[in-house]
This record gives sequence, C-alpha cells and structure tokens, in this order.
Amino acid sequence: MKVETKAYGSIEVDERQCIRFPSGLYGFDGLADYILMDAQQRPFYWLQSLDVREVAFVVMDPHLIRPDYDPKLDPEDLESLGLKGQEGSDVILQLAIVTVPEDRRGMTVNLQGPLLINKDRREGRQCISRDERWGVRHNILDEMAAGKNAC
Repeated sequence: MKVETKAYGSIEVDERQCIRFPSGLYGFDGLADYILMDAQQRPFYWLQSLDVREVAFVVMDPHLIRPDYDPKLDPEDLESLGLKGQEGSDVILQLAIVTVPEDRRGMTVNLQGPLLINKDRREGRQCISRDERWGVRHNILDEMAAGKNAC
C-alpha cells in the first residue's frame, strides 16, 4: 500500500506494518491508524499516522537504553490487547516515544507512557507506567549510562 509520510514522502509499505491504536495516543485521540517503519538511524523507528501525514513519532525500544526498564503496567492494559498478564510474552512489543530537539542534542525518551503492541493482532495502546522511576523526559545518553551501571 502507498502511504504519505512525514519523513520519506510517498512510499510503499507492507500492510503488516499497520498498527491500530483504538484509543489513539495521548494528545492524538482521534488518530487510530499508524504504520511502524524503520528510521534511517538505528535504533529508531517511525510511527507514522495514516490519517495525518504531519503526525509521526520517533520511537525506540526502551530496553536498549535501560535494560532494567519495567513499567509495571496495569493488568487492564494487557487485557485490552488480549494479552491477559503476558507482559513478558514475545507477542508484545514495547516502544517509547522519543523527543528530538531541533539541534538534535539532548534527545529524551518518554518512559512513563510506553506504547504496548500486540504483534499478532497489530493493535496497540499507550499505557501509563505505575513505577514512579519513569518520567516523560529521560535523557537518552544519561539513561544509557545509568542502565550500564544498573547491570
């Protein structure tokens, strides 16, 4: 399928890249349909809205910067995705939204509001961590250093 993207213009994507967020994302409640695609720089991905070309998020696996990351999710979040307490399951993909300032220095990641995705159903939900350690603006380089010290 052909998709208009913020980062790459008009591109062809596989329908298996589509993810539906029935409740939307915080601040973007009316936008439910997205595609997940590789970014040019690893370890980042783009989560691109299919409804509004200008709405796209840089995301990443939070475990890459904090191997000890455990958001302590509400069991209802798992159940809403048909996961019933399978937080460690390989059916689940956890992503975190990255904020990239104009100067590209001091990138931060939101560890308080992870995106939880049921890969089999291609359905996602933005959740709220019940662990107070995780906030909305964690400096990526600082967290990488903290993660290495936590192991």
